[in-house]
Amino acid sequence: GRYAGKKAIVMKNFDEGIAEKPYGCAMIAGIERYPRKVTKNMSKAKLHKRSKIKSFVRVYNHNHLMPTRYTVGDITLDKVTPKDLKDPMKRKKAKFQAKQKFEERYKS
Repeated sequence: GRYAGKKAIVMKNFDEGIAEKPYGCAMIAGIERYPRKVTKNMSKAKLHKRSKIKSFVRVYNHNHLMPTRYTVGDITLDKVTPKDLKDPMKRKKAKFQAKQKFEERYKS
């Protein structure tokens, strides 16, 4: 699929499922496009441009997720529900929020 092998973080887990998906699923936020390689002789503008991240937010079946030993505690989306992902404006806002959190963490 489009997001196969991409790194993502579980935002909210639904063991019993939700209305549209009556099976175990999770709302995740992930990185669709990773930042590019930077070197110390690049200009500030080029460095800023190459440090951009594109994110995605969606609900996935538990069977399609591959857990790892890593944990990230400081990235959460404020008040985003699976129903919000149906509305294009709320989904865009959630993706932007995830993008900001990922970029902030990348730069630190």
